[in-house]
Amino acid sequence: MKGFLIAGTASGVGKTTVTLAITAALRRRGYVVQPFKGGPDFLDTGHHTRISGRAARNLDTWMLTAAANRDVLRSAAHGADVFLVEGMMGLFDGKGGESETGSSAEIAKLLKLPVVLVLDAGKTARSIAAVVLGFELFDPELVLAGVILNRVASERHYQMLRTAIEATCRTPVFGWLPRDPGISIPERHLGLQTAEERAKDSGLEIQIDTLAALAEEHLDIASLLQLECGLELRDDVPASLRRSESRVRIGVARDRAFSFYYEDNLDLLREHGATVVEFSPLCDAALPQDLDALYLAGGYPELYAERLSANTWMLAAIRAFAASGRPVYAECGGMMYLSRSVTTAEGADHPMADVLPFGIEVTGKLVGFGYVTVELNADCLLGAIGTVLRGHSFHYSRIAKGEDVPTNYLVRYSLSGREENEGYRVGNVLASYVHLHFRAGADIARSFVDTTVATRAENMVCR
Repeated sequence: MKGFLIAGTASGVGKTTVTLAITAALRRRGYVVQPFKGGPDFLDTGHHTRISGRAARNLDTWMLTAAANRDVLRSAAHGADVFLVEGMMGLFDGKGGESETGSSAEIAKLLKLPVVLVLDAGKTARSIAAVVLGFELFDPELVLAGVILNRVASERHYQMLRTAIEATCRTPVFGWLPRDPGISIPERHLGLQTAEERAKDSGLEIQIDTLAALAEEHLDIASLLQLECGLELRDDVPASLRRSESRVRIGVARDRAFSFYYEDNLDLLREHGATVVEFSPLCDAALPQDLDALYLAGGYPELYAERLSANTWMLAAIRAFAASGRPVYAECGGMMYLSRSVTTAEGADHPMADVLPFGIEVTGKLVGFGYVTVELNADCLLGAIGTVLRGHSFHYSRIAKGEDVPTNYLVRYSLSGREENEGYRVGNVLASYVHLHFRAGADIARSFVDTTVATRAENMVCR
């Protein structure tokens, strides 16, 4: 199948812009494009989904096994003409400096993907050839299929760069993109602005047209379409279509404030018998009817704290739901929403659902960052005691005040080696800063659904 990985020499070189431009151009040509993102990122996948019209998926060689990564690729690529995988950081950057673990290079080799390398050429001349040559030689097992030069000043500048590369390197040049403010995506403390925030942007279609036009004008689309994945992709039925008979209804918070979901998490819940029902804590006055559990993911609740706090009807509904004993699972931003209050970086204090007996304070710096291993120290919604899960943590806030709460997680940070007790448990509410990928453990989604079924049965007996 046609497919390749778009990598960068470092973070910030424009991998996302190049990926979106190629995706937009292919869609304009009538191709069905399936996007993927390497690593734990939620923001890029949102933009991939927006441009491609298909739910983007995450591939990750640290959180997921080799078999799980292959399954994600095979399942999601079903029905597509071509797929693109956007890498993370630099091509060889991963968990540490000693190996390729968790890197885009590891993903490319595992899934037999040719690599297209993106370079920021804005302030370079002949020296760019030395960079390309270094990437060619660093790992002989990696298939470097081509390079794309980003932020090029002009056609004349591009021709000079191309001449230097072709005179020294074996890797072909697949074209260039100019620096164009019309295709940039605004950034903030966690990264790019979310796709949900741009959903009603009047200039969105113009931006998509601009991306497609730039790719058609400056990139060698025909050569890109010659690149093929070396992995056998059997005709699997996508996970999103493998749904068991509905056993429970799980409410999923999804709007501008809450959008950090791995689509595979939701697919796995469906596979085990959950009907996913979306609602908006920002806009809705009540929860959907007949819910058996809630799933509140991360996002940017701090940016919408005033609006979330003002929606007292929804806060009361969340509070009553938790008090009923039905399961509630919250990650990062979802935990902030369940807290007593959120204090913004400007010092404004906004009351929240008051399900968790502590407040949260937004900080001006990164508090928790990196891949984490989670060991369950008690039976809970996601599994039995001793179960080991994997995820990542990335937040600019901290628990600042309140009561002590029992914890269900022993969290180990992969980079620093730091350990801490986390995973706050109040009744059937489980909340944490950790974002878990449900494919990291065979039974996470099953446990979520089975526990919800059992809780509903207990509640019916009690009534």
